[in-house]
Amino acid sequence: MASLAIVTVSNITTDQYALLALKAQISYDPRNVLTSNWSVSSSICSWVGVTCGSGHQQVIALNLSYMGLVGTIPPHIGNLSSLVSLSIENNSFHGSLPNKLACLYKLQHLSLGFNKFGGEIPTWIGLLTKLQNLSLHGNNFRGTIPSSLSNISSLQTINLSYNQLSGPIPSSIFNIYNMKRMDLADNMLSGPMPSIISYMSSLQYLSLTNNYFSGSLPSEIGNLIMLSDLYLSGNNFEGMLNPTSVDGFI
Repeated sequence: MASLAIVTVSNITTDQYALLALKAQISYDPRNVLTSNWSVSSSICSWVGVTCGSGHQQVIALNLSYMGLVGTIPPHIGNLSSLVSLSIENNSFHGSLPNKLACLYKLQHLSLGFNKFGGEIPTWIGLLTKLQNLSLHGNNFRGTIPSSLSNISSLQTINLSYNQLSGPIPSSIFNIYNMKRMDLADNMLSGPMPSIISYMSSLQYLSLTNNYFSGSLPSEIGNLIMLSDLYLSGNNFEGMLNPTSVDGFI
């Protein structure tokens, strides 16, 4: 029992250091949420935006969305070893994503939408093999979509819209059979729509709006019998739409 207590204290202390490192990287906190609430005089499990697991042994979720925060993400966040959900949407976090975040092996939900992150989408995200939801929309990510994302067989939703991504969609991405929603709108992506898109038999929502995709639509798109929302406007698709390619979901 004494050994277990020591481990528990060690875990929660590590998580506290990680969160305090994040607080130190916040340059603007308009509501003074972290400034006034994240204090060492209280348990981190009572801090705003922090959720601990049963027994208050470790942090399992961090949600700082819609707080107007300005700052960067320190590598220490990668020490939150039990983190399942990380959400910091609609703030002004900037810079690149630290490689240390690849250590968040239990992460299922990663939502960084509408911030100011830049650089390329890191390939290490493919190491987060339990990830189900990935939202990086509304940032300044450049470069291509990393093919390493195809390593995440559990991925169900991916939102990379409103960035500056270019190049084709990696064909390996279409091997993620559990994918339900894919939003790649408002980028600079190009190339044809691969016929192997039909491998995504669970796909319900697909948006490629406002890119530079070209060529004709593959007839195999009609095999997506679960598809209910399809958005392709603002591209360079050409040719006639084969009625048999849409019979499956009209």
